Amino acid sequence: MSIGRLESFSDAVIAVAATLLVLNIAVPMVGVHQSLAHVVAEKWNVYAAYVISFITIGIIWINHHVMISRLRAADHAILMLNLVLLLFVALLPFATSLMAAYLRQSHGQHFAAAVYAGMFLLMSLAFGALNRQILFGKAQLLAVELSYERRRQILGRALSGLIPYAVATALAVVSPYATLAVCGAVAAFYALPIASGTGLD
Repeated sequence: MSIGRLESFSDAVIAVAATLLVLNIAVPMVGVHQSLAHVVAEKWNVYAAYVISFITIGIIWINHHVMISRLRAADHAILMLNLVLLLFVALLPFATSLMAAYLRQSHGQHFAAAVYAGMFLLMSLAFGALNRQILFGKAQLLAVELSYERRRQILGRALSGLIPYAVATALAVVSPYATLAVCGAVAAFYALPIASGTGLD
C-alpha cells in the first residue's frame, strides 16, 4: 500500500477522534438563582479532560506523520500495527467522557481514571510497537537509511511516554485527580517547543 493512502486513512481516524471529544461539552443549564460563570466553572473536570485528550491526540498526529514519512512503502505488518494504534486513538473519546463524568463522583472514579490513563498507555505501547517495526523489523522499507544508533535514539523517545502513563494508571487506585494531573503534565511537556514533534516519535 502507498504511504499516502495509509496516512490519509490515519489522518481521518485521528481527526474524527479529536472532533468527537467536544461532544462531551454541553451548554450548562442555569437555575434561577445560579450564576452562569459558577455553573461553567463547576464543569472544570470536563474541560480539563477534553484539553488533555485533544493535545495528546494532536501530538500523536504530529508524530505519526513524522514516523510514517520515514517509509517509502508499507507492508501488511505495518498496516496491522497502524490499525491497532488507531483503535486506541478512536477509543479516547469514550475514555475521556468516562473520566469527565466520574472524576468527581463518590463511586467509579478510580476505575474511570484507570481506563483513561490506561488508554493513553495502550496507545503509547501501540505507537512504540509500530515505530519499532518500522525502524528495526522493516528497516529495508525506510525511505532514507538510518544508522542503528539513530534508530535506537528515535525508538527510545517513542517509548519515553510509557513510564508516566504507567504511573498515572497505577495512581488511579489512589487518586483520580493525581492520574489526571500526570496525564496533563505529559501532554503539557510534549506540547512544549523543545518536545514538539519528537515527544512520542
